[in-house]
Amino acid sequence: MSKKEDLLKEINIAEAEIEKLEQKRLRSQSSIIEAWIDKEEPQESEKKYFKTLSSLIKLQREKLQMLSDELALLKDKK
Repeated sequence: MSKKEDLLKEINIAEAEIEKLEQKRLRSQSSIIEAWIDKEEPQESEKKYFKTLSSLIKLQREKLQMLSDELALLKDKK
């Protein structure tokens, strides 16, 4: 495969991973919001899970940006 095809494949994988992580984080976020609405303290495990997922999403977005930048450089060279 060409470098461009490899980058496009990696970009698609990163986008899918971000979407999956965001769905998991949304479920966690719902649990936290429900606790606050009920005037209860959210479970510590839920808060940790939410923060962990948020960190993973941030890392994947940084990876996606790096891959996109690299792809743009390849396109500019042609």
